[in-house]
Amino acid sequence: MDTIDDIAALEAIYDAPVPASLTKVAKRVTPLYRQWIEASRFCVLTTVGPEGTDGSPRGDDGPVVRIADDKTLLLPDWRGNNRIDSLRNIVRDGRVSLMFMVPGSNNVVRVNGRAVLTADTAVTGQFEQRRKQPKTVIVVTPEEIYFQCAKAIMRSGLWTRGDDSAGIPSAGQFVKEMQADFDAENYDSGYAEYAKTRMW
Repeated sequence: MDTIDDIAALEAIYDAPVPASLTKVAKRVTPLYRQWIEASRFCVLTTVGPEGTDGSPRGDDGPVVRIADDKTLLLPDWRGNNRIDSLRNIVRDGRVSLMFMVPGSNNVVRVNGRAVLTADTAVTGQFEQRRKQPKTVIVVTPEEIYFQCAKAIMRSGLWTRGDDSAGIPSAGQFVKEMQADFDAENYDSGYAEYAKTRMW
């Protein structure tokens, strides 16, 4: 297989960028991007570190991030599996990307920028839910904000195909594939309830 290892060779394969794909980029949270981001309860956080990249789903029962001002997004780190891969990466390399989605919309809004972590209770306390607070908050400074063309979601039928989950592996089965003596059935039977109790 031939590979492409030269930018000029890559650019020769493609046409020039569509002009709107360049002019749509904002350097701060504009009123319309604010409206879109505040409607999003789910995003994917991408980070980079010495071991490589990490993509992590993030969700909430309200806006997934809080917009502090037009150059600051606050993303709470709610309870998870404590691998903290994304957080380790941010401490070592602040480059991050966020991909926001809203069910029913074929557009995606992307944010590229830099991030730091804080455990300051003046910040974590702003997110208290059910008497629980996130242990840390990811503070993102956007450098680029833009919407993504709708074609990918339209091609995949992400919001229109219905439930495609029948027959796919369960969480317990994934673990059992790596650890043969793991009790996948009992794990899966209690997993949903366990996840609910650990949500915040």
